[in-house]
Amino acid sequence: QVQLVESGGGLVQPGGSLRLSCAASGNFFSINGMGWHRQAPGKERELVATITSGGYTSYADSVKGRFSISRDNAKHTVYLQMNSLKPEDTAVYYCNMDVRKWNFSPSSSDYWGQGTQVTVSS
Repeated sequence: QVQLVESGGGLVQPGGSLRLSCAASGNFFSINGMGWHRQAPGKERELVATITSGGYTSYADSVKGRFSISRDNAKHTVYLQMNSLKPEDTAVYYCNMDVRKWNFSPSSSDYWGQGTQVTVSS
């Protein structure tokens, strides 16, 4: 069983920063892509940022230049550094990982964290 545990959410003032972390645990061979999504009240979940196993990153237009995604493969962890936060960034943030369970098979499965609340308000 693979579990993703997120941390780092909270309340921050506009213009402030937060760093989210998401660590994978359990039995698996490797992790392919990792990503962060968010869901604001009354809105659909949206993709925020992704990072491939090779370190290639991509971002939603709304967070480009403010957010940075990174990963630590040794710790099976993905991070989201969020700077210059705005009230419209308020949402529950979810991490996801594409996990390869076995070394003898290239198949993989998608796993999700439980979500962490980020609130940007004065």
